[in-house]
Amino acid sequence: MTDQQKQREEAVAFLRTKTAATPGIGIILGTGLGGLVKEIQVKTVIDYGDIPHFPVSTVESHHGKLIFGTLGKKEIVAMQGRFHYYEGYTMRQVTFPVRVMKALGVSTLLISNAAGGINPQFRKGSLMLITDHINLLGDNPLIGPNDDTLGPRFPDMSEPYSKKLRGLAEQVALDEKIRLERGVFVAVPGPNLETRSEYRFLRLIGADAVGMSTVPENIVAVHMRMDVMGISIITDECFPDSLKPTGLDEIIAVAGEAEPKLTTIMKRVVERC
Repeated sequence: MTDQQKQREEAVAFLRTKTAATPGIGIILGTGLGGLVKEIQVKTVIDYGDIPHFPVSTVESHHGKLIFGTLGKKEIVAMQGRFHYYEGYTMRQVTFPVRVMKALGVSTLLISNAAGGINPQFRKGSLMLITDHINLLGDNPLIGPNDDTLGPRFPDMSEPYSKKLRGLAEQVALDEKIRLERGVFVAVPGPNLETRSEYRFLRLIGADAVGMSTVPENIVAVHMRMDVMGISIITDECFPDSLKPTGLDEIIAVAGEAEPKLTTIMKRVVERC
């Protein structure tokens, strides 16, 4: 047994002392996006710090709790707060919770994040359904020995974000009269925000929004043949010729204002998937 397998089994064994839940759906809540928890009929809450081998969230607004319960009459597990490469964790540590989710029974993963809008048609406070991504993190969670029991050495990434789930999200947005943009998400290491020239470069290579998360979780989930949906809240407008300074407080505030729309889409997608 590899160290990774042993760590995963120890984490799952601990969680099984707290809950017998077998959730089919996992949810990752990003910066300022923990409000969806209010919609969950919570059964069990576990601090990350209590779970063997789990990293601990160090970013403001990431509460660091694993929540088991039901949403839309479906059994789910939600991460209230995630981990980032810039916090000093390895890619395998960042994505460890997704591996654990899979071991608990999760086959569908819904990911949210706060992102900067690069597409000039976007405005802060809008939602973007992720159709594809670009990995500029300079690392990959699959580097190193491959665990063939989890997935193939060379996983296919032609559909990293499920067409079926995207279709559900688009239909929900239409039904609920919520404007839902579509676009390509690019992940960068951070933690600094980007320069004007970097924004120009990112737009040139096809990115519509930029952030510091999501891609590692997606790669690991696809490796394990999970279906993934991702939605970004555009928290700031990253237009080089009219760029204005921003900070975490403003990003969290914008995310909070837009969160009810995201919560509606997430909840309705869970009900229908």
